[in-house]
Amino acid sequence: MLNKEMPVVILCGGKGSRLSEETIEKPKPMIDIGGKPILWHIMKIYSLYGFNKFILALGYKADYIKSYFYNYRISSRDFTLSMDAETKLQYHNNYDEMKWEITFVDTGLDTLKGGRIKRLEEYITHDYFMMTYGDGVSNININDLLKFHMKHGKIGTLSAVRPPSRFGMIDLTGDIVNTFEEKPQLAEGYINGGFFVFNKKIMDYLTPDVNCDFEFGPMQKLAADGELRAYKHKDFWQCMDTVRDRNYLEHLWETNQAKWKLW
Repeated sequence: MLNKEMPVVILCGGKGSRLSEETIEKPKPMIDIGGKPILWHIMKIYSLYGFNKFILALGYKADYIKSYFYNYRISSRDFTLSMDAETKLQYHNNYDEMKWEITFVDTGLDTLKGGRIKRLEEYITHDYFMMTYGDGVSNININDLLKFHMKHGKIGTLSAVRPPSRFGMIDLTGDIVNTFEEKPQLAEGYINGGFFVFNKKIMDYLTPDVNCDFEFGPMQKLAADGELRAYKHKDFWQCMDTVRDRNYLEHLWETNQAKWKLW
């Protein structure tokens, strides 16, 4: 039986320099896809499986993220406001995100990922936690991922994904184009796609120092110690590193091809 109280850590502190035309005003996780921040989409993925406790590791433009969710209760519902300051708002409808519990932790403007995670330690009261980046979506099955992690018993699990091609793929017979596919998932090779599960022992590999990285150093040592396993996800995964990525995700949403939208 999976414990639905297990928290989900989402790394939201980076500056997103390759999306600077948008991140000059807002943090990368708050860039909209289909009218909602990509961070919201990521949280909906976990919430679909019953995981509604989130810990956000904030940094760049932290107040933007705090304000968005603080005001979400009002912006997402109909309500009646009495001008009498002693009378509370009267809400008229509910919304799915009401069950979300979000802890906002400012982990420093320039802190690297490992330091950000370590600075969350006091807020992670469960023996296990999930974690992902604030810029990638997938149709990964969270329950299957967790079962895989619990079965092998090691400290960490990462999700190994097929990277999308940066270019369109064509299948040719001579000069005849048999098929053309824009941005396919590659058939070979895996990369780290986030969607991690960790035993809290991962904290022993980290320090709160601003220069403590995550992928370089701690994760390498975890692998060298035999404490890291990969859950292979062969279906849809897409990160949002560039404007082209953002536009691609927006196109998928607008054309009802958003495979991560399982809710």
